[in-house]
Amino acid sequence: MVTVEDVRRVASTLPRTEEHLIRDRIKFRVGKIVYLAFSRDETEMGFAFPKEEREALIAAEPEKFFMPRLSDQRFNWVEVRLAALDEDEMRELVEEAWRMVVPKRVAAARLGPAPATGTRRR
Repeated sequence: MVTVEDVRRVASTLPRTEEHLIRDRIKFRVGKIVYLAFSRDETEMGFAFPKEEREALIAAEPEKFFMPRLSDQRFNWVEVRLAALDEDEMRELVEEAWRMVVPKRVAAARLGPAPATGTRRR
């Protein structure tokens, strides 16, 4: 099972990342753009993810991934149950969410070129 501390260890190494406590929720952002957010009980994590790929991700593993609340569905966002993640999968989700909110050159310097659209691991 992945914990907030596990995620923090990964996210804190990513350039331009800041951690904030907003309304009793831990959030990681770059500038003003949030790319990770935890539920108040820290059992679920929302993360930046392309809207056009979200339904396929959820359909593939509905016990793990789920839609954000209705008011957040307009954003590039999806939710995951932390208990269902392993370390490698968490790292990939965190890094790809971060990649969505930083300049392409910053992401490429850290992670290499972005995968082609529609070819994400998930």
